Amino acid sequence: MESLKKKILEEGRVLDGDILKIDSFLNHMIDVNLTLEIGKEFKRRFGGTIDKILTVEASGIGAAIATSMEYNNVPVLFAKKVKCSLMADEVYASKEHSYTRGVDYVLQVSKNYLKEGERVLIIDDFLANGEAINALVDICRQAKAEIVGAGAVVCKTYQPGEKRILDQGVKVEVLARVKSLENGKVEFE
Repeated sequence: MESLKKKILEEGRVLDGDILKIDSFLNHMIDVNLTLEIGKEFKRRFGGTIDKILTVEASGIGAAIATSMEYNNVPVLFAKKVKCSLMADEVYASKEHSYTRGVDYVLQVSKNYLKEGERVLIIDDFLANGEAINALVDICRQAKAEIVGAGAVVCKTYQPGEKRILDQGVKVEVLARVKSLENGKVEFE
């Protein structure tokens, strides 16, 4: 997706620790027009029909909502990182390690909102080691939901996440494939 790559080159910053910071348009402040393009592109790549989009709070929500709009506003369900007192007691849960924050989370989805047989599309902002998407795949499998695929806005292809998800038999679509962040420079495949 050329408009996304252009935006990454214009506004992205490479930080120590092999981190690509693009929060000025993707997940802290959101470029709405670009995010709507992202939703259109995920719909084009996955096609078909779905019942629900699953993501993780909070970074994946913008892209998930834009994708939902392309799928006639199917519900967007996001896994919570911290269980709140209002959340149902019965949840699907799976652990993930946040690369950027260096902490473990137990992602949780209420069993009331994810049902057996639902066709679910997973959407997230980044795919690096695959922890978040892997946890969402696990949650879908616990629920016996059908995984249509997993979409990532950006993937660091030199890290094992994409292969990890593909090896589980899940279709993966990536909009911007980063092959290197060496010397502070973003290089795409």
